[in-house]
Amino acid sequence: MFLIDQLILLGAVLVLLGILSSKLSARLGMPMLVFFLLIGMLAGEEGLGRVVFDSPEYAHAMGTLALALILFDGGLQTPFKAIKQVWKPASLMATFGVFFTAIITGYAASFVLPITIWEGMLLGAIVGSTDAAAVFSLLRNAGINLSLRLKSTLEIESASNDPMAIFLTIALLEIIVNQLEPGIGLLQLFVLQMGGGVLVGLLVGFLTIKLVNRIHLQTGGLYPVLVTSAGLLAFGLAANLGGSGFLAVFICGVMIGNERIAFQKTTFLFHDGLAWLSQITMFVMLGLLINPSSLLEVWWQGLLIAAVLIFIARPLVVFPLLKPFGFNLRELTLVSWVGLRGSVPIILAIFPLMYGLPNADLMFTVVFFVVLISATLQGSTLPWVAKRLRLLEDVPAKPAATLEITSLGDVDAEIVEYTLSPRSRAVDRRLARMALPEGVVVAMITRSDNVIPPRGSTVLQAGDNLFVVVKHQFKPMLEQVFSERGFTASNFPKELRLKGASTVSDIEWCYELDFPHELSDLTLEDLAKKSLPDQLAEKEEFSIGSTVIRVDELVGNRVTTVTLKPANSEA
Repeated sequence: MFLIDQLILLGAVLVLLGILSSKLSARLGMPMLVFFLLIGMLAGEEGLGRVVFDSPEYAHAMGTLALALILFDGGLQTPFKAIKQVWKPASLMATFGVFFTAIITGYAASFVLPITIWEGMLLGAIVGSTDAAAVFSLLRNAGINLSLRLKSTLEIESASNDPMAIFLTIALLEIIVNQLEPGIGLLQLFVLQMGGGVLVGLLVGFLTIKLVNRIHLQTGGLYPVLVTSAGLLAFGLAANLGGSGFLAVFICGVMIGNERIAFQKTTFLFHDGLAWLSQITMFVMLGLLINPSSLLEVWWQGLLIAAVLIFIARPLVVFPLLKPFGFNLRELTLVSWVGLRGSVPIILAIFPLMYGLPNADLMFTVVFFVVLISATLQGSTLPWVAKRLRLLEDVPAKPAATLEITSLGDVDAEIVEYTLSPRSRAVDRRLARMALPEGVVVAMITRSDNVIPPRGSTVLQAGDNLFVVVKHQFKPMLEQVFSERGFTASNFPKELRLKGASTVSDIEWCYELDFPHELSDLTLEDLAKKSLPDQLAEKEEFSIGSTVIRVDELVGNRVTTVTLKPANSEA
């Protein structure tokens, strides 16, 4: 009992140190995984904590669980739009990229280390994949804002290349240990791993969406737990059927994250915290597993292998695979540099220990050293490299964020929050002049620590948080209204359903439409009455330039709602 109490205390202290180190990481520009590893090493047998931890099996089990949760959270935050845009280059990097990286690095390792060519290829396969946790952490939490295509390529590659590295590692171990002949058997294993992972991820994700939106649980706190269980079910089911659990859990996360589910905001926040806890626990535990003195014994071999991996293998793979997709030289250079290695290589390096390979300890130590060098060198210099390559972009205005949704089923409305940036077109304008869609209600405005009553006369300011009740089809219009000028919301509708009291000048300002200058002071109701003096009725249409205006609703002689659409659009 006393031992359990000590373990709980030790775990809490290490996690707290990991969280606090994130502040130091941001100040020094170092990836957080490096600090987490160093904390583990300091707490280890040769460090200040003198904690003895020598269980590769336990480390492998805990690391696999943590990585599954990290990938699941990454999937939840990956939009379909990003996948559709870059799935071809990302999939090539996740398969052929890992394969050729393993060959080049492994061939060099067989010369640098006293190991066979097959063992060298095994080491190359182990360090062949980039790390999703490290890439997600840097690109999403370090203020590095890249173009959507470039960022999506890096993130989706890192999230989907683990199955290939795992497949190569297992296949090479079978060749080395069990003398498996390369051939049709390996091809079948590859198809089963990839195909099984995709199918299970899609199936579990689809069923989870249906279940979450139909089941009525007694408390909202159970919904995030239900989604987590579904992600782990996808992983376990795929792994037990011979497929890739990591690919399945990522795809399951993508499926769920791109659909409306009950308590969505709560679920996303829960998994964000769970992913951070998983990262801290995993890296600290892996740091406990290594003895710093052993790293000093292989420092020059580790440096050579890391140099080959970073400066030779990664660029030789990136340039020919991504050049056909229109990436320019600066983008290819950045992708070559963002080849961060992290938890996956260390976890895979445990496999030779479990298989009992003679050189397993040497390979584990070298892999750990390579990961430290890669994460420290590439991770800490990424902002500088991106800036030198002129690939950093301005951080856009904060997009709409869905708040806590307590309604279930197919209710066609939700509450969203908008934070106005200094460049937002809504800044310094009265709320009544924002030409909001019909049926949209601004429920509350917060400014610093104050709550501002949302009246038509309220002047909006930069930094204001607007809480808006909106139907789903109107969300792209709100993105347009509250973002900076020149921004065009994704999925912006062809038809705009607006209030009859909206003026032409306000519509021009908010939606960047062009109307004759002499009409600027008129409302849509004025235009309707002027254009349809004798036949003012619902569903009647008239044209102003290239825009067709349809009267949708009349209350007495008042035009309350109209719809704007391009003249060439279908009714």
